[in-house]
Formats: sequence, C-alpha cells, structure tokens
Amino acid sequence: MKSRRQFLKLSGTGVLAAGVSSVYGFNLSPLPPKKATSPDTFTVGMAGYTFREFNVEKTIEMMKRIGVTNLSLKDFHMPLNSTREQINAVIGKFNSGGINVYTVGVIYMKTRESVDQAFEYAKMAGVRMIVGAPNYELLPHVEEKIKEYDFKLAIHNHGPDNPLYPNATDIWDHIKDLDPRIGICIDIGHTTRDGQDPSVDITRYKSRIYDIHIKDVDKASKEGKTIEMGRGIIDIPRVIATLRKINYSGECSLEFEKDMKDPLAGIAESIGYFKGVMACK
Repeated sequence: MKSRRQFLKLSGTGVLAAGVSSVYGFNLSPLPPKKATSPDTFTVGMAGYTFREFNVEKTIEMMKRIGVTNLSLKDFHMPLNSTREQINAVIGKFNSGGINVYTVGVIYMKTRESVDQAFEYAKMAGVRMIVGAPNYELLPHVEEKIKEYDFKLAIHNHGPDNPLYPNATDIWDHIKDLDPRIGICIDIGHTTRDGQDPSVDITRYKSRIYDIHIKDVDKASKEGKTIEMGRGIIDIPRVIATLRKINYSGECSLEFEKDMKDPLAGIAESIGYFKGVMACK
C-alpha cells in the first residue's frame, strides 16, 4: 500500500500544480523526474482484445491518447485467413500511427491446419512470437513449427473458465520438456481468479515467461471481474517488484475487459496506475 500512497501523493501534487498554473498563467508544474540509473527492462503495452468493439483507426487513436505504442494484435483486426496484401495493409496502418505490433494473439489452435495457419500468419505479420492456446494433443506439432520458424509461442492461461491451460502450472507441466521457445503468457487476472498468486507463478516459471497480460480483478474466484487497476485485489506493486527481481524483459500488456464499448477512461486509469507504481522505486 505504501507504493500506492506514494503514487497518489505524487499524482495529487501534479494535478494541483497544473490547476494553479492554469489559473494564474505561470508554470508551477513539477520538474520532470530524473532518469532512473537502472531503468526497467520491461515495457507497457496493450492486449488487442481490449479493443474488440473498435476498428483499427479507433484503436490507434485510443492508444495514442494513452501514450502506449506496443500492441498484441487480435484477429478481429486482422483475420487469420488474411492475404499477405491484407496483412501488409493492416500492419502498415499501425506502423503509420506509431504503433508497434509486437505479437499476435491469443490464437486458438484446434487442428494441425490451424497451427500451420497461425505460424504463417505471424510470419507475414512480421512478428517473432505468437500468443496462443493450442490443444494439448497438438503440442508435438507446435514444437515442429517452432523449430521450423524459429518463433516463440507464449501459451496464455485462461483461469477457471476454461479447462485448457487454466493456470501457469498447467502450462508448465505440458511444456517443460519441449523446446524452450515454447513458454507462457501469464494473465495475472485469470491467475488470481484461479486461486493462484501471480507473483509466485512469475517467480516459479520465470525462465519461460515471454509475455504478460496485466489487469486487476475484484474477486479471487471464477466470479471475479476486471476492474480498474489499483481498485481490485491484485498486489500490483508486488507484481512489479517481482518482475524487476527476475529481470523480466518483455511486455506487460493491459487487457481491460470492463466497459468494452467505452473503455478509454478505465484504460487510462489502469495504465496511469501501473506506470505510477513503476515510478515509485
């Protein structure tokens, strides 16, 4: 709670200064913070499912407003059966808007053909990692494709709602003897809803965590719902401290599943809170 209090105190100072400045016409804004001597190796991104209700152009607009430039692209913005020309057009729009598509997914793979399609799709998109959920029996074929394409696959956990990879332990148990490029995308919200501790799982499986979906939830149960980050039950300062301890160097992408037809305020609050906690060294 100390980190949250520090963050709110700092935020309040900034708001007060901005208000005085606007009233009296001079600048009382706080000086910019000094650059950290040991900057974090992980960065903040967005998980594409957040923008399920919006087209590419609106997604770019919202990401620019919140100042986040890394995106895990979901297939409703770029269908899996897209041609190379269609993929180039979508990726080109994001690039022109200053958005880096760093991975694609979550992609569900239920047949060998869908595995083949997913890898070729990612190759045409120009990414080197897929966030996915292949059926268990397809993992040997996935391993073959990993070796062929030299990609990473980060398998996403889905909590108590889905018997396929409900938590990081289940993922680990299925991949520990496979090619090390097959790893985990740990969703800290679903982890919590499954009764697990995300900080413990991040530490336990650190060698194979390649992507992280961040969010907050209101209950540690199947009934738990996404809530603005900092208002829920997940100890976000501890998660960030854990990521620093293991020297995590990937993305922490917000997947905001609340108010999906009008999510911008909640996205901004959540990103602001997460970045605020990051600033409290």
